[in-house]
Amino acid sequence: MTTPEARPNAVVLLSGGVDSATTFAIAGAAGFSAHALTFRYGQRHAAEVDAAGRVARALGAAEHIVLDVDLRRFGGSALTADIPVPKDRDATEIGEGIPVTYVPARNTIFLAFALGWAEVLGSQDVFLGANVLDYSGYPDCRPEYLAAFERMADLATKAGAEGRQRLTIHAPLLKLTKREIIERGLALGVDYALTLSCYDPSPAGEACGRCDACQLRLKGFAEAGVADPARYQAVGRGA
Repeated sequence: MTTPEARPNAVVLLSGGVDSATTFAIAGAAGFSAHALTFRYGQRHAAEVDAAGRVARALGAAEHIVLDVDLRRFGGSALTADIPVPKDRDATEIGEGIPVTYVPARNTIFLAFALGWAEVLGSQDVFLGANVLDYSGYPDCRPEYLAAFERMADLATKAGAEGRQRLTIHAPLLKLTKREIIERGLALGVDYALTLSCYDPSPAGEACGRCDACQLRLKGFAEAGVADPARYQAVGRGA
């Protein structure tokens, strides 16, 4: 029987939402000792950092690091600047173009930190909840981007130069619908009541129910035939 000490290390980017929580559960089920990495990057939805902590504890993270990287200094996104978060967009609008909630180079920044921690851990594996079906147009969730980062990573570290590290970015949700992601997570025991997906939650951490992330989440739960256990603002749900 494999002991916990013998499990290979992996770094899992954990935002506290549906996709990252499911990805974390998949990493654990695949036999990895999952080390959670969360960023407090100046996002207006900082309540997701609390959600990430809840998920990490519930799913048994080997370690959970929260890093401060203040991307508000750059702005350029509805998540890091005083730009309104789009609300009540229909599916056609959500699927077109790169939305204003895109944070410039965010995944590149996050993956760079994950690469550094993976090298220290002696790990060759990083997990990311990227998705190309419900990804709302983000360029740094595309498979060609992830493949390019892997190639770069092999040139970027001492471990790579010495042939001890060949990074694999695992994106197990890449081609799954939100419904399939939720079904996979439920099968692995993910408690989605612990998660937060909203781009513009209330101060109490209640989801708005109207932003792109909320609409994609609600659609996924509806298609899976399961009630979404997240807390929503009553006004956001049309109550």
